[in-house]
Amino acid sequence: MIRRDQSVINPSAPFGPRAVYSDVYPLNEFYAARNTPLPVIGQINANEIPDPYKSLLVHKSDMTSKLEAFHKSKIHIQPLARHTTDNEYFREVILVLEPSLKPVEFGAIKIILDLFPNEAQQEILNEHRPLGQILTQYKIAFASKPRSYLRVVADTFIQGALNLGGEEFLYGRRNTLVDAWDRPLAEIVEILPP
Repeated sequence: MIRRDQSVINPSAPFGPRAVYSDVYPLNEFYAARNTPLPVIGQINANEIPDPYKSLLVHKSDMTSKLEAFHKSKIHIQPLARHTTDNEYFREVILVLEPSLKPVEFGAIKIILDLFPNEAQQEILNEHRPLGQILTQYKIAFASKPRSYLRVVADTFIQGALNLGGEEFLYGRRNTLVDAWDRPLAEIVEILPP
């Protein structure tokens, strides 16, 4: 048992749902809400991903720290859509470099708010900082469990979000962040621009 916000947390308590094992979840929920079909998305083996995408995607860490190290710049989010269901907070975002605002990732995430301290929950809901920065700041133990690697044909929505000139093949991953008790903190689809 650990302490959080003056209360005792039982690690066996059913705070959130089990991890979801779909390659497109929660991205599919945002497309369904727009009533548009998903882009063409296929699985790819990790060893088939070309560099530099491979070094940015094939790891057991958070994407924020990898992208900030690669681009040598801090990142913040630009939310595109969001909704909340009970303790589940969903958002579709672009990660952009500071201060250039160059997009470095398009993604969709579901975060289980109840598994975070109150201050971290507020940071998440402020919609400025990526989850990786918040996990680091609040010293929240987590593990990254990539479920699959993706090859995506950028549709018009993703093209607009990432400022692309047309249809391109992009690489990404479907990831689950889990806490010390293997409960899913977040379910994520992360797609990188060319």
